[in-house]
Amino acid sequence: MKKILFGILLTLFASVGFSQSYNRVNGYIRSNGTYVEPYYRTTPNNTIMDNWSTYPNVNPFNGRTGTVNPYNYNPYRRRGIY
Repeated sequence: MKKILFGILLTLFASVGFSQSYNRVNGYIRSNGTYVEPYYRTTPNNTIMDNWSTYPNVNPFNGRTGTVNPYNYNPYRRRGIY
């Protein structure tokens, strides 16, 4: 019974991940000469709840679970504004 319930929950989380819109980012070369390979990301919006990097969302392209806690997120930290 637990395996069936787990399978249903896993299917629901996977379907939520695939229903999100995404866009492809072309490869590019950084200013220090490092090449960044093409990748997919969620379409930018004003929330982090539906991003693949937010826990417990799963990136459908690489299977990784997000690590960002949506309830302890500081949008200014990444920009160095604290």
